Amino acid sequence: MVLSRAVSNRPHGGLFGCKPLRSDREKSLMPANVYLDYQSSKPVDPRVVQAMLPWFTERFGNPNSLHEDGDEATEALERSRERVARFIGAEKDEIIFTGGATESNNLALLGYAARNRRKGDHVVIAEVEHISVHNLAKALEKQGFKVTRVPVDQFGRVNPAKLRARLKDETLLVSVGWASSEIGTVQPIGEIAALLKGSGIALHVDAVAAEGLVPIDMREVGVDLLTLSSNDIYGPKGLGALYVRKGVNVAPVIIGGGQERGLRSGGENMPAIVGMAEAADIMAREMADDVARMLPLRDRLIREVLAAIPDSHLNGHPTERLPNNAHFRFEAVEGESLLLSLKDRGVSVSTGSACSSKTLEPSHTLLSCGLLHEEAHGSLEFTFGRWSKSEDVERVLETLPGIVARLRSLSPLYDMDKKLKGES
Repeated sequence: MVLSRAVSNRPHGGLFGCKPLRSDREKSLMPANVYLDYQSSKPVDPRVVQAMLPWFTERFGNPNSLHEDGDEATEALERSRERVARFIGAEKDEIIFTGGATESNNLALLGYAARNRRKGDHVVIAEVEHISVHNLAKALEKQGFKVTRVPVDQFGRVNPAKLRARLKDETLLVSVGWASSEIGTVQPIGEIAALLKGSGIALHVDAVAAEGLVPIDMREVGVDLLTLSSNDIYGPKGLGALYVRKGVNVAPVIIGGGQERGLRSGGENMPAIVGMAEAADIMAREMADDVARMLPLRDRLIREVLAAIPDSHLNGHPTERLPNNAHFRFEAVEGESLLLSLKDRGVSVSTGSACSSKTLEPSHTLLSCGLLHEEAHGSLEFTFGRWSKSEDVERVLETLPGIVARLRSLSPLYDMDKKLKGES
């Protein structure tokens, strides 16, 4: 299959500059790579690529031009907007195309705060938000806004009652991600939206980790601003969208020619926009099948890893979690060493959020769940995707227990910890 070959042959960057340990001959004898890092990056669906191709060469008109080619592009732009809107139960005019999820988060938080400052100067986010939201909160603080970070429970879940207790008369905006891209915990967005209803406080939801994995329907939840990413539904990278509910006002953060109703200036990336629309249509049709295929893989991996490896634990919520996410913690083993050992055996996984995985700092999400620094460093994330298969799980189950045992045998920490616990 063309796509599988493309995934298995992708270049290896090497974490922290580390080179692969396998020789070329050894690599030639290895079976195809196993890719279980779908949360950090997904391949573009070949059907999406086919939809995009004409917009690179044959249909290159600018939708802002008044001639026939421009008209064709304008029609495609508006059809794409309608298709993406339909994917989340929104209306066409509520979709703003952006350059990606981070830009959508910028427009949502900075843009809303700037346009509505007269309503208040207090913003609430969850402690487990994506690093881009955390950094935006710091930027707002530098502008004079006050930010409250709501703690989560041991599973990384926001308690709506605790969130409500932190609201003030001056609260302008609440931002909570639909699900954690790291530990997979799904937040009670419906409950949070219900408690904010009628309060005048806007709710922004970063839905990037959840889109394509859980149903998202703006007709059912009272969300004011919603961040989407193209690549997270198997569309092209470098494109995102922000849902802006009718009647909600935001200020632009990119100033220019006034495209996207003046909220996101810059020439429209038509191949990517058409690709995202195609990806949204495919996802709307196939999400249920995708989830039905991934759930047994996830559940088997969780069940058999916990059974095969002593002193291993599941991070995140046991039931309220994304259907593609299995996130483990292994006592007395560094996640980075596990990742590199698995990489050497042709298995690609992650130690946490891909946007901050090259730092040496422990995951803020895991620390927020109450883990110690050394516990957070011993974690590993597996995420399944549209083309995952049972053989992928079997490869992990064949290799991971031996890797954990070998790394523990090289470290005095594991035996020391067992002695302290009186287990040896």
